Amino acid sequence: MQSLPIFLSSTHTCGYLDDHVAQSIFIDPSVPLSSLIYSELIKKGFRRSGDDVYRPYCLNCNQCIPVRLMVNQFHPNRSQKRCWQKNINTVATVKPAVFEQDHFQMYLRYQLARHNGGDMADASKNDYIRFLGSSWCDIKFIQFTVNDELAAVTVVDEIENSLSAVYTFFEPKFAAYSLGTYAVLWLIQQAITDHRDYLYLGFWIKSSRKMAYKSNYQPLQLFNGNQWVDFSF
Repeated sequence: MQSLPIFLSSTHTCGYLDDHVAQSIFIDPSVPLSSLIYSELIKKGFRRSGDDVYRPYCLNCNQCIPVRLMVNQFHPNRSQKRCWQKNINTVATVKPAVFEQDHFQMYLRYQLARHNGGDMADASKNDYIRFLGSSWCDIKFIQFTVNDELAAVTVVDEIENSLSAVYTFFEPKFAAYSLGTYAVLWLIQQAITDHRDYLYLGFWIKSSRKMAYKSNYQPLQLFNGNQWVDFSF
């Protein structure tokens, strides 16, 4: 892969750990990217947010650890089997990554219920699609319906030999369906069907309740800064 210019962000409040500040390294936004280039970057621990590709680079903290699941070796635990059974009649529809008003309104309700006071709680249409979409990445929106009613959307990037889970949001009234878990299970099955090896799950942060759940999916590999290594929790 060609050498890419990288910049260091200024410090900012950490979005995951209280009383922490954070920094990131990011690929120069003026550099043209593609799904093929991103496939190589994600192997080096980078992630996408909109068109921006970044990796945490905090001098006094290394808790954000990139993780990926080896899908062909995955065996659901008891809780995940119950979640799958609970959603036996949930219908998934693969859709293009374009703005849909009903998705956006559900996204706002989700933010209000789960992240009230966060930056995205009063997101505009442009904020929404700029966060989840991309001008260069191969993205799909997976729409889940329960009893013919919109229940959740998960955003997934299709990259070489893998899928990358980006974000899931759901209708608060369907919280009992554990649709965040179901979305990951559905993506695992889709990756297997597509003969892909990995599902990238972003950053695992042991001390963050919002990010620690990823250790429930085994067997995981983590990126130690140089290479991917097997890691059991």
